Amino acid sequence: MASTLLSNPVTNSDRSRKKKKKKIQAKDQNEQDHIKWKSDSQQQNYSSKLLQALSQVRLGSPPPPPSSADAPRRGRAVREAADTVLAVAAKGRSRWSRAILTNRLKLNFQKKHKKQRVVATVSGPSRSSSKKPKVSVLRLKGKSLPAVQRKVRVLGRLVPGCRKQPLPVILEEATDYIAALEMQVRVMAALAERLSDSGAGSSSAPPS
Repeated sequence: MASTLLSNPVTNSDRSRKKKKKKIQAKDQNEQDHIKWKSDSQQQNYSSKLLQALSQVRLGSPPPPPSSADAPRRGRAVREAADTVLAVAAKGRSRWSRAILTNRLKLNFQKKHKKQRVVATVSGPSRSSSKKPKVSVLRLKGKSLPAVQRKVRVLGRLVPGCRKQPLPVILEEATDYIAALEMQVRVMAALAERLSDSGAGSSSAPPS
């Protein structure tokens, strides 16, 4: 018994060293991810994929009349495409990117079965009028929480996939998510400026 313990010694110091090594590796990976969102290659990669996604959105929807009320719907489709491409660019390494991709899959599944749910709702009895409005227990508990915990909960709701995560995870994900959003804003602003310049150039060109 003593010989086996001596041949395979496992001490608390070894375990603590492994934990410290994992923390250092995770910290280095996070720093690399933050730098990655600021690199020119990452921005060019995201820009090309975003153009492809936006062209698919434009081809998938028929051209609406000038005074159409579908402008918010088109804006939502553009925002969803931009966020999906951003999550794909993260390659699933972060919790927020996996949450965005999972949410998109759920939305696509719900859209396919929307007609069936509408038919079932119309044919079935209406019970919405008999239901009384319920007060959320979580909302009541949230009012009694300290200010710091309330802010942590709000931050967890803003970052995808971090609603029920501890503070260190939320801060880590929020830092990477903010860096990715900053890159997204830079790319979309550059694309908008390029499109506006091309439109102004085509309108000012004399007819042949």
